[in-house]
Amino acid sequence: ALQGYNAALLEGLAELRARRDELSGRIREEEAERERLQSRIAALTERLARSSERTARHLAARRQLDACIAESEAAYGKILESSQTLLDAVKGEIGNASKASEPASTSKQTPGQKHS
Repeated sequence: ALQGYNAALLEGLAELRARRDELSGRIREEEAERERLQSRIAALTERLARSSERTARHLAARRQLDACIAESEAAYGKILESSQTLLDAVKGEIGNASKASEPASTSKQTPGQKHS
């Protein structure tokens, strides 16, 4: 009977060792997968950081361009306003010059002129 117990015990221990070996293999596979994933995470984190830096530089450049455009549009508006003011002044001077160069009205005749 003792030999039967011993054989059953050895068989049980062998089965437990086989399960342990199987689990050890799975653990090694999971650890290898974990290392691959951590490596990918590190690479993706680095790519994300570079992308964020590029985006920040592009945003800063766009802000500068926006400011330049706004400044240029404001200056252009002032130029248009000044041009309109100058045009109005020139038209006014042309009108004044035209009035000044018109002959005086001939309501009274000067001596020596004939009425037609």
